[in-house]
Amino acid sequence: MSTAEPVKRGLRGFFRRLTTSRAEQEAEELKEDLDQYGATPIASCAQRRRFCVAGTLRTVTLRPRGGVPSLEAELYDGSDVVDLVWLGRRKIVGVEPGRVVRAEGLVSVQDGRKVMFNPRYELLPGSGQ
Repeated sequence: MSTAEPVKRGLRGFFRRLTTSRAEQEAEELKEDLDQYGATPIASCAQRRRFCVAGTLRTVTLRPRGGVPSLEAELYDGSDVVDLVWLGRRKIVGVEPGRVVRAEGLVSVQDGRKVMFNPRYELLPGSGQ
């Protein structure tokens, strides 16, 4: 590799960062972290199968389901979103918007959205700490 190669790649990366939106840059960074966390891209998750996913929580809301409280969080990994739902929970310490989370569970689809009920989860280092 010549000494000009790293310069070319660096300039390409610089110009790409200038021409892409902040949201696109964040999505690319999230996708790059998936291997590090041993996670499957959410866009690749099929219904009725167990998956490990990782990403950033966009929203966290308390919403009753069938008269039972449930904590719902939207997890985004740069490819798609999945709703994480903990039935019977009003709050989970550390589960808040901006937090990086790894979750594992059965993926189902409700109202056209991917959902994981009562997933196992791990709070990861990153934003929101």
